[in-house]
Amino acid sequence: MKAKAFDTRLFKRILQYTKPYQMRFRGVIIFAISLSIFAALRPYLLKQTVDSYIKPHDQQGLLFYVVLMGIVLLLEVFSQFFFVYWANWLGQDIVKDIRKKLFKHLLSFRMKYFDHVPVGQLVTRSVSDIESIARIFSQGLFMIISDLMKMMVCFVIMFWMNWKLSLIVVAAMPILMYFTRYFQQKMQIAFEEVRTQIANMNSFVQERVTGMRIVQLFNREEIESEKFKEINNKHKKAWIKTILYNSIFFPIADIISSITLGLVVIYGGFEIIGGSTFTTLGELTAYTMFIGMLFNPLRQIADKFNEMQLGMIAANRVFEILDTQDQIQDTGTIEAPIFRGAIQFESIRFGYIPNEEVIKGISLEVAAGQTIAIVGSTGAGKSTIINLLNRFYEINSGTIYIDNHNIENYTLDSLRKQIAVVLQDVFLFADTIFNNITLNNPAISYEQVLVAAKKIGVHEFIMSLPDGYDFDVKERGVMLSSGQRQLIAFLRAFVSNPSILILDEATSSIDTYSEELIQRATETITQGRTSIVIAHRLATIVNADKIVVMDKGLIVEQGTHLELINRESGYYKNLYDSQFSVAN
Repeated sequence: MKAKAFDTRLFKRILQYTKPYQMRFRGVIIFAISLSIFAALRPYLLKQTVDSYIKPHDQQGLLFYVVLMGIVLLLEVFSQFFFVYWANWLGQDIVKDIRKKLFKHLLSFRMKYFDHVPVGQLVTRSVSDIESIARIFSQGLFMIISDLMKMMVCFVIMFWMNWKLSLIVVAAMPILMYFTRYFQQKMQIAFEEVRTQIANMNSFVQERVTGMRIVQLFNREEIESEKFKEINNKHKKAWIKTILYNSIFFPIADIISSITLGLVVIYGGFEIIGGSTFTTLGELTAYTMFIGMLFNPLRQIADKFNEMQLGMIAANRVFEILDTQDQIQDTGTIEAPIFRGAIQFESIRFGYIPNEEVIKGISLEVAAGQTIAIVGSTGAGKSTIINLLNRFYEINSGTIYIDNHNIENYTLDSLRKQIAVVLQDVFLFADTIFNNITLNNPAISYEQVLVAAKKIGVHEFIMSLPDGYDFDVKERGVMLSSGQRQLIAFLRAFVSNPSILILDEATSSIDTYSEELIQRATETITQGRTSIVIAHRLATIVNADKIVVMDKGLIVEQGTHLELINRESGYYKNLYDSQFSVAN
């Protein structure tokens, strides 16, 4: 892979984020200019001190110049402080803006995007990659500007002082610049590989930590450890490349600097010894400082450029996500009211993968306030119907209506506010029970949660926990049993006061006590609203107004429990009989 030495288009895009902070941006530039002037003045003042006051033994003049050099040094320190502080401050503000924009953009993606992109990679982009962008400003751009300005001022003063000595220095500069450019290009490629390996490592660790139970249940510790060693080794090799290039470049830069200094001292020394008036001892002394001030920044510019390249590589990865348009098209103009809840699926076709349909042209009607159950074997398409109703995915063809309006005509936000879902695998955040119920919605008060909890019968369970509603359930709710997490999910759905309620296998993996509580909760929260229950355990849906039986993406039967159970050799009857024969 061949990398550009510098991506101007990308750099301009990054600079767009400085617009809200133009005053601070200009301030950093001003301090960079003043820093370069004050830094370059010190060697010149030293030259004046040696030639005009030390050599003639002028004590009064020497004292004046010492004080003057002290003042210049203080001004340089003052400029350095504000330059570094404001540059880092600007970088952090830009990072804050980009991170906020990125996270908001991620929230708008449809579920299909997250099906294909590793979570660890998105975490890397949102955290470490964005932090690298800040280094463009704190360690890269402004440092380079400051160093270049310092070198320019030094060149001007040097040629004004002694053009012969300056030519010796200038002759060495192209050699150092060649090596600097060469290693910049090599380092960019190396840093690209480093970022790739970091993303791979983050994805691997994220998945294995999340799925640690599976790893240990199936005794995969050694296998996963070996896989991690391989990924870690690739990461190490990528970093060693960058270390190798640095290890070669910096000694070369030091050698060129030292040779140049030696040539200046030899030439200037012979000039002075030979009695030439063109070169003075003060100039020779000043040049030993000037060479350091020229070559060290040039050497450091390569390092700063590496920081900048690392930040730009990270920015490019972040912008790839920002440029990704994988959102559900929210073109609706109707604010969804409180639905009556009449739902109609009309000739719906859908597949997660092109040319592989999961739903194959189904049509279904649900009356307002009706409770319907959807049953069928794994992969029949039951949960997919729920995903389409919430518009997590776009249908391939057909139309879904709620209250006689195409759901695409409703605004996405207002549509989802009217639909609550309780999933089989309940996700709880590392927060209090109260915040997990309300999801930090300020419109839901503590009193409302309390009343709702008592109404569906989970208040006593919550109060039995340490700190009650303020109990911290930790990451993914590990402090609670699966049944307790389900109860929290029911309460979460209930307090949102939805028009349509969806229960997706919500009672498939819980204990008997929790099931009794959930049955009571189900009866309460389904009352007076349209409810869709996806069920594996058929005993839980015998009282549903309608049962829809699915197989391989098609509706094969529908009716009440009594109607379906009386169909000889019917699909539902076979499912029911097989479950109860196993139970007996």
